[in-house]
Amino acid sequence: MGEYGVVTTSEPAASPITDTESCYRAAASRDRRFDGVFYVGVTSTGIYCRPSCPARTPRQHNTRFYVTSAAAQSAGFRACKRCRPEVVPGSPDWDVTADVSGRAMRLIGDGVVDREGVPGLASRLGYSARQLNRLLADRLGAGPLALARAHRAQTARTLVESTAMPLVDICFSAGFSSVRQFNATMREVYGVPPGELRRRRGGAGPGGQPGRIELRLACRPPFDGRALVHFLRLHAVTGVEDAGGSRSVGTYRRTLRLPHSTGIVTLRPERDGAAAVRCGLSLSDVRDVGAAVERCRRIADLDADPVAVHEVLSRDPDLAGDLRRHPGLRVPGHPDGFELAARAVLGQQVSMASARALTARLVRELGDPLPSSDGDLTHLFPTAGQIVAAGPDRIAGPRARARTLVALAEAAADGTVALDRSADRADVEAALIALPGIGPWTAGYIAMRALADPDVVLVGDVGLHAALSLRGPDAREALGRRASGWRPWGSYAALHLWHRVLDQRWPDEMDTNQSEGVAA
Repeated sequence: MGEYGVVTTSEPAASPITDTESCYRAAASRDRRFDGVFYVGVTSTGIYCRPSCPARTPRQHNTRFYVTSAAAQSAGFRACKRCRPEVVPGSPDWDVTADVSGRAMRLIGDGVVDREGVPGLASRLGYSARQLNRLLADRLGAGPLALARAHRAQTARTLVESTAMPLVDICFSAGFSSVRQFNATMREVYGVPPGELRRRRGGAGPGGQPGRIELRLACRPPFDGRALVHFLRLHAVTGVEDAGGSRSVGTYRRTLRLPHSTGIVTLRPERDGAAAVRCGLSLSDVRDVGAAVERCRRIADLDADPVAVHEVLSRDPDLAGDLRRHPGLRVPGHPDGFELAARAVLGQQVSMASARALTARLVRELGDPLPSSDGDLTHLFPTAGQIVAAGPDRIAGPRARARTLVALAEAAADGTVALDRSADRADVEAALIALPGIGPWTAGYIAMRALADPDVVLVGDVGLHAALSLRGPDAREALGRRASGWRPWGSYAALHLWHRVLDQRWPDEMDTNQSEGVAA
């Protein structure tokens, strides 16, 4: 199926998708690849579904198609109780194109509208509130308030079904301004009041401990969760992360700095090979549940489309074995763009073990300790402001690298470099390279993991050269030529090649030191 045409209209009730024939064929075949890419409204029942809904396929003249669940809700449709369309992965197009609508969806998922309002969201994206409302209504079928309302309702349902919190506390934790608004929205979106949702799910969630939430995060199959956790384990920094150390192998845990407070997240891919991740949240403030879930999805790259990736990469016969070994390989993301960027700088021109040691020392000296440690998790990664205040003298390693880290922190603190996915990726990479000591490898690695750019190939990476047996002065050019056939999934090809090296050394650490130097 090709890209869908979009009707330019500010009327939210109108379907924004014009290629209805292709959408209907996908829905009639119950194609799971398009869950989250579009939603199907059925006029004869008043409900909307995911394309793969197992219910009987409606007649074509009774169907309407929407880019977002918020657009379907604005058009008067309720969520299907059978296929739960509101819990499907997000559209992979939001990261592929990374246009303003895609960036807006990521920020709305992180709760920016609830915390800062539409003006705050618009300011981050570089638009006026009026311009942004018109643009999102045109492209997504709903404005930022409707999109935030849909996300708020989903967060509330998560809390209703998975915790023992009183409903009135859930109301305000999810971002609703009143109990009346909470009840009305849940009735409108799900067809039943919150209390009925809880009764249908058998009462409170597991444990019922305040601030502790257990969720199942879905993704598109296939999903190589074992490779994901292994990659994260190799990069884990003591104090901030734990991936199989004191706890069971196959589980990734880390601390989170969240908008209202702090938290600890535990991610464990389903052991039966299902395309899902078990997510445990321990939050100091449950208002952060929506932001925490969004950041967990970033870590595991759960909105990716592995079938589309495989279709392109399988054209390169040299990747055939890699695709068989690791079907559904994800590009590990990161919950904090500045943290990832700082760690990339600290890792320049040193081994992975040395980079982890330097970063762990920085965390111990500058990071905020948790109120109470949880096993090996003891600290939060320091903020940009904390690093600026400390200065280069308190950062271990070469002085040039310490000055680069402080320059990065200053740029992040004053907004020169936006690492929260709100800005255009090309602009962010250009701003990074303009800083002293940051070259194309570091900027590209940050774009790959912090900005979720799916098409990054680090042509100077010695690990990629080794995987492809490229040597000599022409290795960069040769890798660039190969990468042209991987578009727009170069980042996934790079991960496959890194794992090719990993598979040969398993479980030894993979050495992919960058070749760029640090400016004096």
